[in-house]
Amino acid sequence: MDSDGYKSPLHKMTCTSLTELWNDSCSIEELKYAIENGAAGATANPVIVGEVLNKEMSLWTPRIRALIEENPFATEDDIAWKVTEEMTIRSAKLLEPVFEGSNGKKGRLSIQTNPKYYRNPQLMIDQAIHFNSLAPNIIVKLPVTEAGVKAIEEATYNGVSINATVCFTVSQCLAVAGAVERGLTRRENDRKDISSIGPVCTVMVGRLDDWLKVVAGRKGILAKPACLEWGGVAVMKRAYQIFKEREYKKRLLSAATRNHMHWSEFIGGDVVVTITHEWQRRFNSSDVAVIHRIDRPVEKKIISELSEKFDDFRRAYHENGIPVAEFADFGATRRTLRQFMEGYEKLVGQIRDFMLPEPEDSII
Repeated sequence: MDSDGYKSPLHKMTCTSLTELWNDSCSIEELKYAIENGAAGATANPVIVGEVLNKEMSLWTPRIRALIEENPFATEDDIAWKVTEEMTIRSAKLLEPVFEGSNGKKGRLSIQTNPKYYRNPQLMIDQAIHFNSLAPNIIVKLPVTEAGVKAIEEATYNGVSINATVCFTVSQCLAVAGAVERGLTRRENDRKDISSIGPVCTVMVGRLDDWLKVVAGRKGILAKPACLEWGGVAVMKRAYQIFKEREYKKRLLSAATRNHMHWSEFIGGDVVVTITHEWQRRFNSSDVAVIHRIDRPVEKKIISELSEKFDDFRRAYHENGIPVAEFADFGATRRTLRQFMEGYEKLVGQIRDFMLPEPEDSII
């Protein structure tokens, strides 16, 4: 505890600014630590669920075996989703006091739709509506592809709080804002309640930086190393500025931490920062000052260098950089969707090892 009575830098941020902290995991133990430091939300995706199973397999083994026994006709995919849903419900329960104490404004647990559905809006809508029934404080993650934008509008109309994910560009953020606004307006026009809906739009700042570094390597682009740490921050700050100017009803959320700027540069904004357990511990033991930085622009020379050397940064940074029909073709989007699908397949593989383990002896 510091001289001002705060438990940690992250705790100080949540107590002294509008900036909200979420735990980038649905692990119970990690979420408890985050809540102690002021966290008001958490998230999950196929990669995260698989990681939690690896860390907490001894806790989940009896339940997985019971689910297989209780559902004799279930596929390995069915069991994987049952585990995902139960993991989500357990974590959501920890956040219920925050949810109730804030009248539903905070305390939500994200669950992600099947990444394989990224081209099919109806499959995403149906899954989002189902997930919304799991607990009162659920928020559902949908990818910002062309189909995902359609699903975001319909899910919002159906009363689902959405978390737009697989998002890296200002264009995607604005498409999400428009879809949510349309969904809320339609819902209001039909005299349906919107007071409990709390959407967010994620900017995967670190994954955009990762992609620019991949492009630099593939194309032999020589850029100042420091510039390549600022691309995601620049996009997040640009989108935040536009959201404030246009008074959109949803908040931005930063994800995929790779350096302290992916936290410290957003302090003071009415945004969410979602941070892994490992990075939370690093930040809480750091000497980074907890001060308002969200309105500090990224240096012009950094924006200029990134814009001059990377077409993908220009497309990410500018308001009309990418048409909706091309969202799924953006490099960072493709790369992340593939990684999420691979994570999902690994999760299914973990369940397969329970349902159909390798035989000990060869059968001839």
